[in-house]
Amino acid sequence: MKKTIINSTLAVFIAIGAISCNDGKKEAKTSEAKEVAETTQEAVSYTVDTAASTVKWHGEKPTGSHHGTVDIADGSLSVKDNMIEAGNFTIDMKTITDEDLEGEKKANLEAHLMGTVEGKEGDFFNVNEYPTATFELTGVEAMGDHTMVKGNLTMKDKTNHIEFPATVNMDVDKVVIETKPFTIDRTKWGVNYGSKSVFDNLGDKFINDEIELTISLVAKK
Repeated sequence: MKKTIINSTLAVFIAIGAISCNDGKKEAKTSEAKEVAETTQEAVSYTVDTAASTVKWHGEKPTGSHHGTVDIADGSLSVKDNMIEAGNFTIDMKTITDEDLEGEKKANLEAHLMGTVEGKEGDFFNVNEYPTATFELTGVEAMGDHTMVKGNLTMKDKTNHIEFPATVNMDVDKVVIETKPFTIDRTKWGVNYGSKSVFDNLGDKFINDEIELTISLVAKK
């Protein structure tokens, strides 16, 4: 009986450990802003195809979750010797779209996220004051079966350096960067609404600090 209890306890700890490891892999490494990579004269320039590129988002709270997309407005990549040397892209925060609601509920959530509701402008992204977010590459590093993408993400005039894994495919005319879902802590960019790490006494009415992002970037000559 005692052996069964011990084995069961070990199984629980192993399961918890596995979950923790999986969650850790999804979180983007975040640090202070770093020097942006520069383009050399020999590099070949690719322009981001905004129609083929997008950012998917997913947010959660105890009572449910929401997901959607936000458009990429422009961007470019510089490639030298089959390696991405530098690059950047701009996110149009005024295109935040929810994909799991319909009608008035959808419109209300999108308006709240964008900060176009009077009196609630600063709750989330306040797009009239901060209409864009930007990502500027600081470097890329080949890591066997994937590439570690590194860069400065700026939202609401706050910049942090993040690192996340991606798959990079390129040919003569096109570069495609596809990430797996990864998370960032929104409070590091001043998006504090409903955060239990910022506000006390929220009970179960909090919203998770982690926003899950999946980026698909297509750039062409």
